Amino acid sequence: MDEKDKKKSPGGNSENGQVAHSEEALEEHKKKKKKEDVEGLKAALADKQKELGEKETSIQELKERLLYQQADFENFKKLKVKEKADLLRYGNETLVKELLPVIDNLERAIEHATNTEGSKTIVEGVELTLSGFLKALEKFGVTRVEALQTTFDPNLHEAVLAEETNDAEPGTVVKEFQKGYVMDGRLLRPSMVSVAKKPEE
Repeated sequence: MDEKDKKKSPGGNSENGQVAHSEEALEEHKKKKKKEDVEGLKAALADKQKELGEKETSIQELKERLLYQQADFENFKKLKVKEKADLLRYGNETLVKELLPVIDNLERAIEHATNTEGSKTIVEGVELTLSGFLKALEKFGVTRVEALQTTFDPNLHEAVLAEETNDAEPGTVVKEFQKGYVMDGRLLRPSMVSVAKKPEE
């Protein structure tokens, strides 16, 4: 080996070492970069999953809110339908209540005229008027409350007197001072009555 070769050889080894070191550093850098990329992708994936989870929760909440509002609206519609039906059914209630005293007066006129001589024609005329009146009210679902000789019912009768008697069972209506009326099952006015009670010994 000559001097030139000896000089070249150490120099050549140094360059090889530097190249090898550079390749290792480059490889290390690539691995590090790859690892960072993988971690970045994992973080991005986690963010996306979190975002999707939040969106799913948000969609579920919207669905629940929508269902609640639909149910609320259905209830509102049912309430309005019922209110409309009640309005049609009981719309004349105020008018009928105003007419009941007129019927009372006709009945009193008949009762008074019956006890007066020579008033048979008047009684018949008033009775016909009263009958027509009651028939007209029946067309609107208005009927009289049954009271006399029935068991006292606080939902239909208003007791104004308690009458001691052996002729009727205690709690039985024995007199009716004012007739009660019902309109399609709804009480317009209770019957004012006297109720039998057991005589005190």
